[in-house]
Amino acid sequence: MEPKSEDIGIKVYTAAPPDEPTQFPYSAPPAPQVGRKRRAVAKGVQKTISKTSMLVNFLPTGTLLTFEMVLPSVSGNGLCSPVSTIMINALLCLCTLSCFFFHFTDSYRGPDDTIYYGFVTPKGLAVFKAGLGVEVPKEDKYRVGLSDFVHAIMSVMVFVAIAFSDHRVTNCLFPGHAKEMDEVMEGFPLMVGIICSGLFLVFPNTRHGIGCMAT
Repeated sequence: MEPKSEDIGIKVYTAAPPDEPTQFPYSAPPAPQVGRKRRAVAKGVQKTISKTSMLVNFLPTGTLLTFEMVLPSVSGNGLCSPVSTIMINALLCLCTLSCFFFHFTDSYRGPDDTIYYGFVTPKGLAVFKAGLGVEVPKEDKYRVGLSDFVHAIMSVMVFVAIAFSDHRVTNCLFPGHAKEMDEVMEGFPLMVGIICSGLFLVFPNTRHGIGCMAT
């Protein structure tokens, strides 16, 4: 009996493909907490400078620079603690006192072409170093007046507006009130700048004291 054509055939076997490794979606590791805090601090500094750049001219030279340089060390990069809060308060007090008292200083050029500094008093200029053998000027412009107190108070207000615009300061001094402080500081520096600009036009600064340039 002849085999039918449909009974004859070739069966081909193919090897099964190897199992491909299962691919899982790649997710980047979370950014380290330290890097996130540094970016937040840098963003806060940039925001502070952009808000208060017009107010820097009202401060004694170097006060704001000193404050911005020392603040990262005493604030603990945003990690508030009782020690850092005390140090921030001390830094604010020192910078505020410098803003106030430097506006009561003045200078004059002596016969030897040397500049001498001193405090303005109701009796005249009291130089820092007594017994120099140089005649101290007795003009009325070296006597303390109302404009000196106005400039000193406005300088303190400007520094407070700038310092409190920094989140590292408000988060430690006013914990739990970040939203309220953000709302207040949105317009407070601008208001202080407008008021101080008008008062400086009425009471122009004629002193050449420590860090205070005449306008």
